[in-house]
Amino acid sequence: MEKKKVVLALGGNALGKDIEEQKEAVAKTAKVIVDLAQQGIDIIVTHGNGPQVGMIQQAMDNLIVSYENYKQVPLPTSVAMSQGYIGIDLQNAIKYELYSRGIDGKVSTILSQVEVDKDDEAFQHPTKPIGRFLTKEEAEENEANGIRCMEDAGRGYRIVVASPMPKRIRELQTIKTLVEAGHIVITCGGGGIPVVNEGGKLVGVNAVIDKDNASSLLAAQLGADYLVILTAVEKVAINFGKENQEWLSDLTVEQAKEYIAQEQFAKGSMLPKIQAAIRFAESGEGRSTLITLLDKAAEGIAGKTGTVIHL
Repeated sequence: MEKKKVVLALGGNALGKDIEEQKEAVAKTAKVIVDLAQQGIDIIVTHGNGPQVGMIQQAMDNLIVSYENYKQVPLPTSVAMSQGYIGIDLQNAIKYELYSRGIDGKVSTILSQVEVDKDDEAFQHPTKPIGRFLTKEEAEENEANGIRCMEDAGRGYRIVVASPMPKRIRELQTIKTLVEAGHIVITCGGGGIPVVNEGGKLVGVNAVIDKDNASSLLAAQLGADYLVILTAVEKVAINFGKENQEWLSDLTVEQAKEYIAQEQFAKGSMLPKIQAAIRFAESGEGRSTLITLLDKAAEGIAGKTGTVIHL
């Protein structure tokens, strides 16, 4: 019997906010991942990098302020750095958990580039703030040099970048080969390193790819059975925070689209997860997306909790 293939998209709470928290968080996360692996499931792990890439970018920005001879570090470079150090912490935590259980398991981290369309309209309307807070003067200087900035919640100005849709995962064949060889694979960290294809040459672009969108594309292209989006709630709700709040266990794609039309899901948090869930469910017959808590992943895959989105 063919093993089930699951793409597990880790939310921020699975990683912590700094290096110390991350070490603790990944140890707990590794237990959940190995629990699933012991059920005979092929696992591909993706993860966010919000606090981590912000920390790296801010450090690099501060370096420029302190030392005139340093040039601006492009965002794709910072994403690559975050993929590396998050990936190695996760990889080592999973390997140790396997070792602790007497399992001879294989774990690999693949730094991944995700191709976007250079003509994606998101580049005309950048919305994702990154890096340190700037003064009005610094922001105006950036704008004069063609670098878009915006005020961020009254705390100052920040550079903003585009969030284009992922089109192609360039390391897909490598990921497939490792999964088929029995590896737990960690990849597409932070949505992947954003690149455009210029006549066969991959060139990094200042952008942020949504982690759940990249995970949805990866799951579809790998032919996964499940995309599991792990977040801060056990189930998706409608009328969230109101007296008539209702937790949902089962959602068809059609119902999910109706709720989106009713603006039931918050734009900055649950909406992109639901949209990514729909795209995967629509990508092939028998494919489902589960949205739940990290600690409930195994129960969710067994159909006992979480919100399942399917055709």
